[in-house]
Amino acid sequence: MALLQSLKELLSKKPTPYTQLEKNINYSFKDYTYLYQAFTHRSKSANPKYNYERLEFLGDAVIDIIVSAELMKEFPEGDEGLLTQKRSALVQRSFLASMGATLNLLNHFNVEPTVNLENDKVAIKQLANLFESLIGAIYLDGGMKPAQNLIKDTIWQHRLEAWKTVNFKGLLIEYCHAKNIENPKFLISDVSGPDHQKLFEVHVK
Repeated sequence: MALLQSLKELLSKKPTPYTQLEKNINYSFKDYTYLYQAFTHRSKSANPKYNYERLEFLGDAVIDIIVSAELMKEFPEGDEGLLTQKRSALVQRSFLASMGATLNLLNHFNVEPTVNLENDKVAIKQLANLFESLIGAIYLDGGMKPAQNLIKDTIWQHRLEAWKTVNFKGLLIEYCHAKNIENPKFLISDVSGPDHQKLFEVHVK
């Protein structure tokens, strides 16, 4: 009996294709079905039960609530506008993609070659999607706490970097889309400064 138990323990420690990833995210999955699904593109399976799209949807929601809660603590006097601005910078696609890149998520991606990951826009989109689907997978496998831990170790830990490189034009467009408002028009009203360091004054209509 003791020998059988030792064998089970040994097998449970056997390396998997995700061993290094689990070390990177500081979480070990109980059910690898979630993890496999999180890295499966629809080009490999059009069935939403077996590709990452549902987990991406869930992960997006989990990220929103965790980031929102952390912002409430960080800015106890901040109004809705400030909190929305800060959150938008932390959940924008390019920033989430950078978090996915630090975890080397593309190394585990189950996708057809027809999805051109050599194209920067495609790679950024897929990295962001993979990061969200990974969060969703962790949430389903282990609950809110481990998902929160990874969000804090990645997004929240690098929040100052995101806030320094905020794309205000992009954030305004995203806000208009969310509120079903017509796209804003940006009009350059003044240009100053030397050729190598132009300063543009822009009005929005």
